[in-house]
Amino acid sequence: MKTAIVKLTSTTPYSQGKHYTTPKLDKELHCDYEQRTWADRLHLDEDGNVFIPPMALKNCLSECAKYLGIQVPGKGKANYTKHFEAGLMVMDRILLSVHKSEVESEEFFVPSDGRRGGGSRVLKRFPLIRKWASTATVYILDETITREVLQLHLEGAGSFIGVGRFRPRNNGFYGRFLAEIVSFS
Repeated sequence: MKTAIVKLTSTTPYSQGKHYTTPKLDKELHCDYEQRTWADRLHLDEDGNVFIPPMALKNCLSECAKYLGIQVPGKGKANYTKHFEAGLMVMDRILLSVHKSEVESEEFFVPSDGRRGGGSRVLKRFPLIRKWASTATVYILDETITREVLQLHLEGAGSFIGVGRFRPRNNGFYGRFLAEIVSFS
């Protein structure tokens, strides 16, 4: 098993949309509920610091392998997709050094069912982190994934896939990043 320490630096803002079930107060209007609870959409550690869930980066890399479709040398038409899906792990939270009290929000008129093109719309507030940076630990179980292959897929993941709500993979532009492998052993 290899371990890569990866430095991530934002090129666009980052927004989260975690599902939450905070109950409405008695006779609370929808707009008041959104104003009171929008921060519940953040992924937070025990101290209120924002983090990117580990599976967000792992899935970002797997999606990128599928998107790029780069063929594995010497393996015919086979590409790296299955190697990234099964042979790569990100297990630790990616802390952003941003406390929930520092996060601003933005309001959008979005489909009420969360599906693009949905019939009815409602106003919702989402967290917005304008600039962010962190390091992530990526565990490589599959020897087919070399340092160079990982770096290429990290660059593609940051440009074409992204993390969070309204990322490029979902027709948005938030959650893009630059990635640099700091160590690989």
